[in-house]
Order: sequence, then C-alpha cells, then structure tokens
Amino acid sequence: MTPAARQPQHAPELRAAARHIGRRRFLTTTGAAAALAFAVNLPTAGVAGAAELDAARVTDDPFTLGVASGDPQPTSVLLWTRLAPVPFQADSGLPAERVTVHWEVARDEHFRRTVRRGTATAHPEFHHTVHVEVGHLEPGRLYHYRFRVGRWISPAGRTRTAPAPFDRVSGLTLAAVSCQAYHDGYFTAYGHLAQDDVDVVFHLGDYLYEYAVNAVGGQRNYTDRTLPDLFNRETMTLEDYRLRYALYKSDPDLRAAHAAHPFVVTWDDHETENNYAGDTPENSVPPEEFLLRRASAYRAYWENQPLRLPQRPEGPDMQLYRRLQWGRLAQFDVLDTRQYRSDQAYGDGSDVPGPEVDDPARTMTGATQERWLLDGWRRSRALWNVVPQQVTFSQRKFDLTEPSRVSMDGWDGYRASRRRVLDGARAAGVDNLMVLTGDVHVGYAFDIKENFDDPASRTLGTEIVATSIASGRDGADKPANWDTYMTANPHMRFYNGRRGYVTVALGREQARADFRTVPYVTTPGAPVTTAASFVTEVGEQGLRQV
Repeated sequence: MTPAARQPQHAPELRAAARHIGRRRFLTTTGAAAALAFAVNLPTAGVAGAAELDAARVTDDPFTLGVASGDPQPTSVLLWTRLAPVPFQADSGLPAERVTVHWEVARDEHFRRTVRRGTATAHPEFHHTVHVEVGHLEPGRLYHYRFRVGRWISPAGRTRTAPAPFDRVSGLTLAAVSCQAYHDGYFTAYGHLAQDDVDVVFHLGDYLYEYAVNAVGGQRNYTDRTLPDLFNRETMTLEDYRLRYALYKSDPDLRAAHAAHPFVVTWDDHETENNYAGDTPENSVPPEEFLLRRASAYRAYWENQPLRLPQRPEGPDMQLYRRLQWGRLAQFDVLDTRQYRSDQAYGDGSDVPGPEVDDPARTMTGATQERWLLDGWRRSRALWNVVPQQVTFSQRKFDLTEPSRVSMDGWDGYRASRRRVLDGARAAGVDNLMVLTGDVHVGYAFDIKENFDDPASRTLGTEIVATSIASGRDGADKPANWDTYMTANPHMRFYNGRRGYVTVALGREQARADFRTVPYVTTPGAPVTTAASFVTEVGEQGLRQV
C-alpha cells in the first residue's frame, strides 16, 4: 500500500484542532515543529527550496549516529543515516539547508567491487535523515554500504537481500530484540548481537522510552560525562523525540548492531507514550493534544528508523504493519498492535477477566489489519508463518487462584480478537505458526494452545518472547513469581528474567530458539550465555528443550 492510497483515520475536525494547537504554539517555541509534524508531502516548499549546503562547511563528523539498513527485499535494500555533527543540539549542528549525501553499495567490505552508487538529499524537514532504497541487487546476497558527505565517510554497514520469492531456502537465522530503556542500563546485549551470525534482526518495540534521563544516564551512573538537561524531561514535542533518538543512537553497541545486520522494526507504546491505545492517551488530556503528540512521535520514529517510503507518516497516521518474504521458507507478517487497538478493558493493568475482554467489538489490531493478516495467511505458500508483534499473545495467568488476574494490555485483555486470529490461522491451514513478542522485559517460551485452559488441547503454534535489552535493569534468572507463573501456565515452557535477546534458526525440518542473556546491564562489559534452547518440529508444533 502506497502513501497515496492511505486514508486519514481521524475526523477532519480533530486533525484541524491538532493543527490549530500547532499554529498557536508557533507563537511560543514548539509550534514550528508541531506544524511540521502534521505536514504532508514534504519536502515540496519552504526551506526545501533553499540553497544546498556546501559540503566543505561540514567541518565535524556528520555520521555520529551511525548507519542502518532494513526491510530486505529480494532485489533491494533500504539504507539509512542521519547527519548530526552535534547530535545533542536541536539542529544537530547543521543549518536549515539541503545536504547532498553520496552512497555506495559493494560486494566486499573493502569496497573494491562496487555494484551501486548514487546520491540522496538530506532535507532539514526530515532532520537531515536519509532513506535510500537501493534496487537492482541480486537476491540472497550479502552487501556492504557506506555514505559520504564532503571529506567525511561513514562507518561501513553490512546488509543483505532476501532470497528470490520462490527459492526453497534451507535456513534463516533471525534475532528478536525489544525494550531498550537507556536509563535502565547499558546496551551490552547489542554488542554481542553485532558479533552473531544472523540474517536479520526484528525489533519488537520500545526502541526508546519517553521518560526523563538525568545527567548521569540513570542506572548507567556516568562518571566520565554529563548528559544535557534537555534529556531530563518527558518527550512531548517533535524536538524532544528527535533528541531522544540522538541519545539512544549515541550508544556504541546499538550502532554496532545496526551496522552489522538489517533490522525490521515495529513499535509498541513507549516510542509515543506508555500504554496508549489508538487515540486514547495514558493520562487525561484533550484528544487533539494527544493526536499532536502522536504525530510528533510517529514522524521522529520514521525519521530515525530504516523504513521505506510506504511507512512515512501522514500526521498522526502511519502504516507500520507490512509483510516480508524469505523465499518459500518464511513469511513475516509484522503487526502494529498499538495504533488501532480498542482502549484497554478495566484499565491498563492486571485484572480478572470480565465480559469486556470477550466483547467481539473490541480489537487489538483494528479490522483492516486483521483482514490483511488473515488474507495473507490464506495466500501464504511459506513453510513458516511468523508474526513479529508487541505484546504477549498466549494466555498468561498471574495467580494460582481462579479466576486469575491477567494483563489487560496484552492479548489476554482482547480475547475475542485473539480467538479470531487463531481461528483464521486454522482456517488458512497454517501448520507452522510462530509469534515473536517483546514488551514484558523477560524471556518466555509458550505453546499456543487451541484452548489455553486445557493443556491437552491442540497446539496451534509457538510464541517466543524476547527479553529486554536494558529495561528492568539487571533482572534475575528466576524472578520472584517464577514458580507461580510456571505452575499457573502449563503451556509456558520457559521463563527467565535477565536482559538479552533471542535467536531463532528456521529450517525445513525444525526451528530452534536460543535465549541469549547477560548477567548485568547496570555496568558495562557483561558476557553473554545461552540460558536455554528449544526446538519445534515442522508439522508438529510444540516446544521441546534441548
């Protein structure tokens, strides 16, 4: 779906009210950015028509935030960078002028066999970010890339194209990551992931957090630097979100992981605001004000992620759900369970399920995305159908007593929506279903049951939950509620509370998940180990520890 084919999701009156707030704030300090967040089809006018910046005037390294690639297709890759000589400054140390950026793609890391090169324009309206869709590449190949501005050359990145659509690929190794609260600790796990041999990384949400970061970086407790006070507040405006991405991307381990592997990203809540649901904010603010905040967050997200043009937002609307193929081996249906969902039932915490969680009118995905998912399964010819998404899909009881509390923010709070998805998978004949999940700052492995309250019922698929990169601080191998959860949820095969990531090797006979964890993140330099490994067989779903 192209941007032109998308229709605004919000009433014109609401969008107009949000724009009015932006214009009114123009008289203060944030109005220009607020108006920009709602602008469409930029750059077409204004500063986009200004003279181009002479590259000789860029006297400091503009590639401080690294490089990235994403959404691999059989004959194309998406390359990203952002020019920021002074990343912790609102203008990133550049004037409001266009900058020509040279890019190069090669088959070797020394760039002796260049296969594609060209130029792209870094526009000030998009905070001097660059999204280059490089086509005419060979399927299933590893490539190296870099950028240049004037005399400055970026770090080199490594990416790959997906296999040809009908290629019977023998294997694929992916990594799943989520939840990287800067103020909770170091991104050590990313440093290890950068060294792992994986084909693609799926980021399942909470790439950044809106919460304040103090002068010592929270739990990082810096003694060798002092962070600017501009980070010590909650993100609200476009400028706030842009600067917060600069802080996060200043982390060397995150930059290393992006440079080493292509990423496929989707968001959860904290990229905008904790536990928001569709148009409903966490706190009681007028809807037009939250819509303006959402537009700012969405624009900054697109600017700072390796996303293609169809994902570019229009005001507070952004189509992030999309489908990728890996030959005939795997189909990835990347979901957005935040933008279109109904408000959480009974608040957004934990509660005993009531009639509202089974109301068929409530939805986790929205009707359009749900139809897209089920239609995609009916047409799928892939051996594995994988669903990268945000919140826990399987039933997760919190108590040994009945009825037990469950999460109102996860799929347990939207049981009718989950039932439709599972019925759709069964009707489509999906035999090898795998759900990839983030959000909860722990690692889980679930069997997805036809009836979660009947352990003997059919297993319809598996769910692999990636723990956080840093959120939750150091954690523990066995959290205090470990015995309760494992007893109350017999379909839960694994539970670990350390930080880290998970790798999944998809093959033609089985899939193997390795839960990779680090013992601490509040100080740097932790080693990585494999906490547990599980396999599930093709045609016979269900996790078995190995």
